[in-house]
Amino acid sequence: MENKINVACFGEVLWDIFPGKEKKLGGAPFNVAYHLFKMGATARMISSIGNDELGREIIEKIQKWNMTVDGISIAENYPTSTVIADIDEHNDAHYTISENVAWDYNQPKQDDIAFLEQADALVFGSLGARSKVSEKALFELIEKSRFNVFDINLRKPFYNINLINELLKKAHLGKFNKAEMLIVLESFGKEYTTERDGVKFLQDKFDLKEIIVSKGSKGALYAIEDQFYLCPAVPVQVKDTVGSGDSFLAGFLSKRLQKGATPYDIMSQAVTLGAFITSSEGACPEYTLQEFESFKKQQSVSLQPV
Repeated sequence: MENKINVACFGEVLWDIFPGKEKKLGGAPFNVAYHLFKMGATARMISSIGNDELGREIIEKIQKWNMTVDGISIAENYPTSTVIADIDEHNDAHYTISENVAWDYNQPKQDDIAFLEQADALVFGSLGARSKVSEKALFELIEKSRFNVFDINLRKPFYNINLINELLKKAHLGKFNKAEMLIVLESFGKEYTTERDGVKFLQDKFDLKEIIVSKGSKGALYAIEDQFYLCPAVPVQVKDTVGSGDSFLAGFLSKRLQKGATPYDIMSQAVTLGAFITSSEGACPEYTLQEFESFKKQQSVSLQPV
């Protein structure tokens, strides 16, 4: 990475429990942190785990990957989070998320704030703010951040539109999938006509200069002020889609936060990393930057102004 970037990610770190009881480390903001780290960034996960065996295993796993655990605290009276992940016949994941867990009581430390104040960005979603404790903590961090990245990440029944509204007001970059964009537009009484019209509505309503709409096999749309770009997906054999949007966002930020990066640099990195992870199992497969770069060189990525 030309200039080392520093990113804080706030929210859930957890175990995804798959059919057959296999467990893999996950949580959307953690997945983003993991892939940013793989891209050469300094990524600090700000979260909480329980004082239990599952929590200790999380620390061991993260340390094994040589990532920092400085931002992960212990919530003594609450368990480490688990999520039951079911994969359907289309290789799409569906989640059953446990409640009243450690990251619902996520309270950043002073050194987390010190890191954030010199960081390039703060990444957060809506799920990590589902409790009043973590919501309050997130808004305090947002005020310290120079670039707020809101990955909407709607998870029923753990979101409310009032919170989404307040977080969008604070965001500099918003990431939606198509379904999430439709839900948010409908909540504000905006009839969907075209993708561009929907994005423009959100830009104007929230003074949100940058928006990404991820569209799976149809690629992604990137809007920066009045410029709109469509980037087709990189075709791969899909193993599962767990964490594909998170790796896409990490790829995006690994270039977007670099000085002088073009929309092509940014989006080609995003769709290629998303495809690379989709062709593997789980949200955080083990790989090297060299392996990703080798994969990327074999791909042909286009970017179309729209």
